[in-house]
Amino acid sequence: MNQGNPPSRRSVLIGLASASASAFPLAGAAQSLATPALRRNASSFSTHGWQDYFDTRRNGVILCDTVGRYVNYWSEDGSIHKVYPSSVPESDELTRLGRTEVIRKVEGPSWRPTPSMKERNPEWPDYWAPGPDNPLGTHALYLSWQYYRVHGTNDTRKIGRRSSNGCIGLFNEHIAELFGMAKVGTQVLLI
Repeated sequence: MNQGNPPSRRSVLIGLASASASAFPLAGAAQSLATPALRRNASSFSTHGWQDYFDTRRNGVILCDTVGRYVNYWSEDGSIHKVYPSSVPESDELTRLGRTEVIRKVEGPSWRPTPSMKERNPEWPDYWAPGPDNPLGTHALYLSWQYYRVHGTNDTRKIGRRSSNGCIGLFNEHIAELFGMAKVGTQVLLI
């Protein structure tokens, strides 16, 4: 591999799959991506630096790349950098880009479809209680934009795809980890 070019998706996946979780911070993502059923959903990770998008890491920062279909997290002190594969909105009309922040954190979230979701899918229930079948998964980071979240999913086939109604979805084990690091006030940018 040429040292001056960003690594290819294949080289990242191969390298991550062979790395141990303690030796490399992305190993957890690689283990999820290494299964044949999910490999085809894998997004193209490219290198981003937080400085390219944020003035500071105050309260930590989350960068959601809707084209690459992954989420970066940097801690306020810079000691932690994580990358997670994600699902993204299924269309440009459902995609909101720009700056927001985490305003609420919920473990075991309930879910209510938005009015526009109910118009598109009138058969959906009006309310979904917390639990294994909940579309928001095990944890949710509520953003300052109404109806928008970074959350888990009960359908892991969605990760790495344009498949959501506007939110950013992560594997449940990844949102649980991110939930533990992010706080109310964490900066979020969707690009």
